[in-house]
Amino acid sequence: MRYNKSEIEQFSHEALTQGQCVLRGHFPAEKLRRWNEEFQPLLASHVERERGNENRGSNRYYVTLPFVAPFADEEIFADPDVLAIVENLVGRDFVMCQLASDTPLKGSDYQELHRDAPPLFPELNAETPSFQLAVNFPLVDVTEENGPFETTYGTHLLTKEEGLRRLESGEIKLEKLMMKTGDLMIRDVRAIHRGTPNRTDEPRPMCVIGYSRRWLFRPEVSVRIPRATWENLSEKAKHLLRFNPRVETLDEIDTREVYQAFAY
Repeated sequence: MRYNKSEIEQFSHEALTQGQCVLRGHFPAEKLRRWNEEFQPLLASHVERERGNENRGSNRYYVTLPFVAPFADEEIFADPDVLAIVENLVGRDFVMCQLASDTPLKGSDYQELHRDAPPLFPELNAETPSFQLAVNFPLVDVTEENGPFETTYGTHLLTKEEGLRRLESGEIKLEKLMMKTGDLMIRDVRAIHRGTPNRTDEPRPMCVIGYSRRWLFRPEVSVRIPRATWENLSEKAKHLLRFNPRVETLDEIDTREVYQAFAY
């Protein structure tokens, strides 16, 4: 592990209280540049297939990553520092439920302010401890021009209505998050946020690995695992992925995205 117990606790406290923490330069940048090379033809194929179904906003695309090399990389999805922080946030025996990307292209726009999950018990009019997390990391440097993530701090602990009220009153500010290739963010999916326009000619891929409490099931997201890949995983990785479907090959599955309702 790169961080000691005290540092892990500090990151965890930041995520618990602010809704997110950022680990700078944590993943190997060269490895993520290879991911980007492999991702570009997947994106082009997806755009061709899904054009007109831009449910995340104009010229912005959600693409599930195939669970094969280079994306099925335990050094990324089972990183011990990340998993230690995740355990502090959503408890022991959590699961990995998502491996995907969000990419704005030139011509994209501001998204509506939203959360990525509804409250567990809306009738209480109060928020619960964390139950689902997103680990985001870009495949290119994120700049002012190519669509930085805009987020708020502490709104995961408020109802959405109260969070929006405080934003409107100026008590809470929207903050742009610039990230270098190799940086990662661990965030509670309930923090109010939005994507911003990419004004450059190059796509800005942001990967997401989803982790959640073991009892949470969202059928619209999953990691489909080829059996050959499964057999080569470590026992730790198999435990993380234990509730995901296994297939003989990825050729046998329907690649149309079913994760359509994403904003809450």
